[in-house]
Parts: sequence; C-alpha cells; structure tokens
Amino acid sequence: MKKILALLLALTMVLTLAACGRKEKDPKNSGNKGDTPSQQTENNTEDKGQDNPPVESKKANKDKPLVWYNRQPSSSATGELDMAALNFNKDTYYVGFDAVQGATLQGQMIRDYIEAHINAIDRNGDGIIGYVLAIGDVGHNDSIARTRGVRSALDTAVEANGNVESAAVGTNLDGTSTFVKDGKLSIGGKDYIVRELASQEMKNSSGSTWDASTAGNTIGTWASSFGDQIDIVASNNDGMGMAMFLGWSKANNVPTFGYDANSDAVAAIADGYGGTISQHADVQAYLTLRVLRNALDGVDVDTGIGTPDDAGNVLSADVYKYVESERSYYALNAAVTAENYQNFLDATVPYGPVSNQLDAGTHPAKYVWLDIYNAADNFLSATYQPLLQKYDDLLNLNVEYIGGDGQTEGNITNRLSNPDGYDAFAINMVKTDNAASYTGILSQ
Repeated sequence: MKKILALLLALTMVLTLAACGRKEKDPKNSGNKGDTPSQQTENNTEDKGQDNPPVESKKANKDKPLVWYNRQPSSSATGELDMAALNFNKDTYYVGFDAVQGATLQGQMIRDYIEAHINAIDRNGDGIIGYVLAIGDVGHNDSIARTRGVRSALDTAVEANGNVESAAVGTNLDGTSTFVKDGKLSIGGKDYIVRELASQEMKNSSGSTWDASTAGNTIGTWASSFGDQIDIVASNNDGMGMAMFLGWSKANNVPTFGYDANSDAVAAIADGYGGTISQHADVQAYLTLRVLRNALDGVDVDTGIGTPDDAGNVLSADVYKYVESERSYYALNAAVTAENYQNFLDATVPYGPVSNQLDAGTHPAKYVWLDIYNAADNFLSATYQPLLQKYDDLLNLNVEYIGGDGQTEGNITNRLSNPDGYDAFAINMVKTDNAASYTGILSQ
C-alpha cells in the first residue's frame, strides 16, 4: 500500500511540473517586427479565442478596395472618364471635388472683385482690364475646368467643339488670339474691355506640371513685357499663385487669385492676396480613407458619409455629393475672400462632424498603401497629407505614404512591389491617363 501511495505522489508531481513548464501563446505578442503588414495581421490573430470573429481569407489584390483620388482616371485629350478604371472592382471609387462648381466660383470671385474695386483695378487707365493666367496642367480635368471658369466669368471664353477653349494662349497683348476673345464688362455705367494678356502651362524642365518655381519666374517675364497693363493675376492653384504673388504682384499691389485655400495663401489675403477657393480638403481626405474603411469593414459605402456610423460621424449634403454613374464622391467648394478668410486659416483641421474616433474592436487596424504623385506639390503635401494622417488614426488605418517625383508613374509604381502586404490602396496618378499602370500591377 505504501508503494502504491508513493507511486501516486510521484505521478502527481510529474504532472504538476509539466503543467508549470507549458507556456500559452499570447496573441498580443505573436507578431514579429520583420513581418509584412499582412503577415503581422495573420500572426496577431492566429491564437484568438472563440469569442473573436474568424480571420477572413486573404483577398487577391485585384479584389482589394481601391480609391483613386485627386486625379480622376480620364483622357487628358478629351476629359472622358476612364470607366474601366473606375469599375476596376466592386470596391473601387474616386474621391475629388466638384471641379466645375469650384471653377465657376473662382471665376465669379474674380469678377466680383473687379466690380467692387474697379476704380483701383485699371492701373494705367486705358479702359482695358488685363489679366494673366497660370495654367497647372493642360491635360488635367481640374486645370481645364478652372481655366474655363475664369474665361467664362470674364467674358473672354471662346467655344470649340461645344466646350470653352482651355488651351494656353502664350502671349496675347493685341487681343488677336483665337483661343480667347476680348471680353466686355459694364461697371458703373462704363464699358471695359477684358483681355487675357498671357497664359502658360507651368511645367518645369523635368516635365513636372503645376510648378510654383516656373510660375514665379514666368510672372517676372510677363511683368517685364506687359508692365502696368497687368491688372489681375489668376492661377489654377495657390502654389503657383503664391509664387507669383510673392515674386511680383504683392509689391505692385496687383490682386492675385488662386485655388485650394492653402494656409499660406489664406493668410496672405490680409496682405493683398485677392482670394482663393476651398475645395474642402478636410472632407476629401476623410472620404479618401472612409470609403476604404467601409469596404474593409464590409458595410454599406454610405456609412459615416450620408448615414451616421456607430461613432456619430456623418456629412451633410451641403459639403459633398455622390455621382453613382461615375462612382465618384465630390466635395463642394467655398470662396475664401477678405470677408471670411479668418475661418479658413488652418487648412489641416479635420472636419468637425467626421472627427469621432472609431472603436478598434469593431473596426480593427488595416494596412493601406497610398501615394502622392508629387512630394513637392504644395496642396497635397502641406494640406492633404496632414489631414490624411489625422484621419488614418481616427479610422484605425495604418497608411504607408509614398511621395512621387511628379514626372513619371514608374517613380511610384516601382514602390508598389509588394501589394500582397496591404489590405487596400489609394492612388494619386501623375497623369490621369495612366490608371492601367496601377491596375496592371494589382491584376497580376
């Protein structure tokens, strides 16, 4: 009997020691720093208990959520939308802003300013209101719309094939260009001629468009040629507009108008910058990541947009619109002038109604690859990206930001070598024609 008790005691000790020596895996520490984002996701979920939702099977890259933003897939020659790119898969959308509405606002803002300040506008008293126009990219839909908006508002537009001509005129000192005509404004009982003295695509020697340095140099050339005949400076964006303002027009008290409501441009209104247009970058940046978040969560795309989400985020109809046939979300624009610029001084503040943190338990972290076509672009780098970086925290998205050179798609696509490591993609092309450069990679 004593031998049996001794054996039982020994067996109990062996079992106890074995149990003490066994170490359960900790799901929180199962990921390795060297793993790709997807590998980390898989590692971190492999030992979760029964109460957690099952891990979804890995999607093919061609089926992952994709958002085109800022540059809508389209023909640079005709402006026709690239519907194949916009319908790449069921979770593909475009996010931008209403280019035509914003362009109309910019043109009207300039015209309103001229009418309100006519006694000071005609600097040499010749009865001709002369303006120069900085064009960002002659093949970009947004740039085309803004050029047309200015010309339409100032009565200098010429129609070609049913659309307002958007080509650059070069120089037009004598008013004989076939791309524009001399306009006419009647103000205070007096008729004035309005003339586009010059316009040019601001492309640098490396091929990068929307180039601020080129605009700064060009205004010096125009000023040397036209002198006090320049009464207004107009620009397709604030980056170029501010370069011209600081390079010449501020010192010569010539009102300059841009687009984007960049913080430096808004602040410059106090120093004579004529005005700019807010394209609601705060709403655009939110939409860029929100449609991805919704697709990743498997919920209706309208969640947190037109329909409140579980955190109370929702947008009102006066700041965005959705065009189903184009699979495109567009933020609406607002004019920023001397009367209201103080409300727009910080362009990097998230939009209040969609600033609520999502619960990480319900909306777990996902990995997003996102590029900016040109790391030197003032609007995208100084306004859009800071907003994205605030929203990615609120939406529980780990975003890898890629900055391009503004010249070639290859500078960006070469860094999309491991799409398997990401759950979704946000793409900002160099040229609007080149969507296939990205979908080709995702389709492999």
